[in-house]
Amino acid sequence: MKVKERIHCQDYPCNDVRHECFTVPDIDLNPEGVSIIMISEAAPNDPKDYYYAGDDALFAQTTVQAFQDAGADILSFRDILNLGVYCTSAVKCGKTGYGIKTDTVKQCSFILEKELALFPDVKVYMLMGDVAIKAINDIARRAGEKRVIPAGSTYKIRDQEYRYKDIRVFPSYLQAGPSFFIEKSKRKMISEDIAAALEYIRR
Repeated sequence: MKVKERIHCQDYPCNDVRHECFTVPDIDLNPEGVSIIMISEAAPNDPKDYYYAGDDALFAQTTVQAFQDAGADILSFRDILNLGVYCTSAVKCGKTGYGIKTDTVKQCSFILEKELALFPDVKVYMLMGDVAIKAINDIARRAGEKRVIPAGSTYKIRDQEYRYKDIRVFPSYLQAGPSFFIEKSKRKMISEDIAAALEYIRR
């Protein structure tokens, strides 16, 4: 399955993102081999920084480092894929500023919902930051469910167990981009959350 052939934005309704940076994973993979979906914030403004753009891509580098911090025996982003981990972003366009409007997250959650539905055997959603958390909560509300992750600071709620339907959900912090190398306390929590997710799928 080629994800890029399945996921599209029809009319680009959001006005606070860079539509020319619209990016979904350009990868051919077996959806039944995916156990973990890691959802970060937004696509990068430079497509060369995206997860699947090669080992020199910024998103790939920081994610590899995060998995190594978690004790995973990996050397490359391909190794992460081989663990059954698929990486994507909640918002498919690049940001124009620091934050992303709530309406933009909601609009793009329709695209994310279709993307998640491509993977029938996923066991874990990793929500890397507030934007991913908001997107999953939007998807749950549309399905008539209560919000998956409660309001509150991530560091206060992350040690509790959350589920969306039969899928275990881990709220965490953003691992994709330069901030990963700066905020050491969050980096430690990210590694703990990844380790917990990997342990969960091994059971």
